[in-house]
Amino acid sequence: MADLPPLASQEDAPRDEPGLRKIIHVDMDAFFASVEQRDNPELRGKPVAVGGAGGRGVVAAASYEARRFGVRSAMPSVTARRLCPELVFVRPRFDAYKKVSRQIRQVFAHYTTVIEPLSLDEAYLDVTDDRLGIGSATRIAELIRQEIRAKTKLTASAGVSYNKFLAKLASDQNKPDGLCVIRPGEGARFVAGLPIRRFHGIGPKAEEKMHKLGIATGADLAAKDIAFLRQHFGSMGDYLFRAARGIDLRPVAAHRVRKSVGGERTFPADIGTSAALRETLENIIAIVWERIEAAGARGRTVTLKLKFTDFQIMTRAVTRPDHVSGREEFAGLARALLEAELPLRGPIRLMGLTLGNLEGAEEDKPARDEAQLRLL
Repeated sequence: MADLPPLASQEDAPRDEPGLRKIIHVDMDAFFASVEQRDNPELRGKPVAVGGAGGRGVVAAASYEARRFGVRSAMPSVTARRLCPELVFVRPRFDAYKKVSRQIRQVFAHYTTVIEPLSLDEAYLDVTDDRLGIGSATRIAELIRQEIRAKTKLTASAGVSYNKFLAKLASDQNKPDGLCVIRPGEGARFVAGLPIRRFHGIGPKAEEKMHKLGIATGADLAAKDIAFLRQHFGSMGDYLFRAARGIDLRPVAAHRVRKSVGGERTFPADIGTSAALRETLENIIAIVWERIEAAGARGRTVTLKLKFTDFQIMTRAVTRPDHVSGREEFAGLARALLEAELPLRGPIRLMGLTLGNLEGAEEDKPARDEAQLRLL
């Protein structure tokens, strides 16, 4: 959670944060796949994956029918097909998704000017001072979901709370087509009952480490002091300390300029062989390039990120004098960065890839810092 400010001291944080706001997190349900099912009646009710069906293809999005078989976004297509032999693959249509996204943004703007989009299908809204004087964030969330359904024939889930962290947790609570409200004073209690994996940024390896330390729920996490968390989780300890208490002081950043487009993958098991590293990089290239195209981004710097099993991070980057011309150049630069480091000094638990030094990316599409862009 790179954009969460550090704690001012090691003392216990207050139960509730000052200056409570009314925050809504809206997240479209299986967005890419739902658009495809809406536009093609033959796909309705069937397991659908948006992405490439070839040998190196990756699932960009999966319908809820596909998710019942265990198909997930960022999964290699061959794995998805093995889990669900009846899976129907559809090539992405980013122009269609962007058109729907613009409709959704117009709905948001009807209620507030303080909007922080995270992607084409997800955004935070600060409705503390809503434009229509409705006053109730819960009512505004209900109206937004109704209006989105009426204008797009798609469903959205929403979370309502007094900070961004809790609102995002809430939007995932009753998916699909659900609404969840966490009121002032309820945050710590809500978080206490959650499995630790529900915390944004907690991947499989971090979850495994926490379980070994006796941390399985938010309540277990809240029982650990800040010194313990910093000792075992480094800079992430501050975030975990706050999150366990339902605290998040970040404002909704309405004019946040996107600096990069990328993604990273945390592995269920560490990888270290050159063959596995190369295969993983190809999957990440496919997903990140789709995001670059969706954002209309043009950039000059490609950065490779590797996190080793001891949590040490290594980054390598290359900057071109002109914008990266297309997918092949992007992929070639990424491969060259990895090849220059092989063989690695040891196994890694995470790999990431970004395109930076952007020009032409839409300003209202910041990177998903908060979600750590977990691809798996």
